[in-house]
Amino acid sequence: MQSYIFLDLDDTLFQTLRKCPDHPQLAARTHLPDGTPHSFATHQQQWLWEWLAKGFKIVPVTGRDAYAFARVMLTFQEEVVLNHGAVILDKHRHIDAYWMEGMMRALPEYHALLLDLWTDLVIHCQRDRGYKPHLVSDFDTTWYGVIKHQDGTEQPLQALLDSHIKNHPAIVDGRLYWHLNGNNLAVLPKIINKASAVSYLLERYQRQHPNLVTFGAGDSNSDAPFMALCDYALIPKNTQLSTALAFKS
Repeated sequence: MQSYIFLDLDDTLFQTLRKCPDHPQLAARTHLPDGTPHSFATHQQQWLWEWLAKGFKIVPVTGRDAYAFARVMLTFQEEVVLNHGAVILDKHRHIDAYWMEGMMRALPEYHALLLDLWTDLVIHCQRDRGYKPHLVSDFDTTWYGVIKHQDGTEQPLQALLDSHIKNHPAIVDGRLYWHLNGNNLAVLPKIINKASAVSYLLERYQRQHPNLVTFGAGDSNSDAPFMALCDYALIPKNTQLSTALAFKS
């Protein structure tokens, strides 16, 4: 039986020091461009990585772009899903051409919608210097937008979401969608999502391995759709997704 795990990274396998100040035995897992350690794994997360590395084929499924992924201090042997599903890299870290061709054919009709919404957001954010909006570009393509706030909390982002994003026509009709988790508010074209990329890879792995068992691991509500494609799911405690499930129960 061949086992694969589709693994979210940030806040699943490691997190910033602010989110783990009381944990002993931290291990650095990512670094900033200048080499300063930035994200850390708790003792439990270190054990999880060691356990997975022994028997699983590990496929990272992350919102990180290629530059940020390169600063993760772990070794991955399988394909990689980047930019929330916009980009797939093969085992040799070359772009999956078939997946990219499909993205490039479909993306243009969403760019105008994203830029229209983004222009309004930037104007609003200029009135409050605490907001930090930026468009995410990777492999010479703009994929989606992200907004953070200097106070590091969700409250001002929720206010911006309610006042300037939720009622935009492209959000209402589903051509664009949003995701909010902590100090991270993203606006994305509907074609960019982790579940579509994982489904694409799953079909490949199922052809390669007649006996296959799959796991999905993630912390965020936006991870749930790709995790639901897998046979089993792993969810860290005290995360957005675990809280949502506990509330529903």
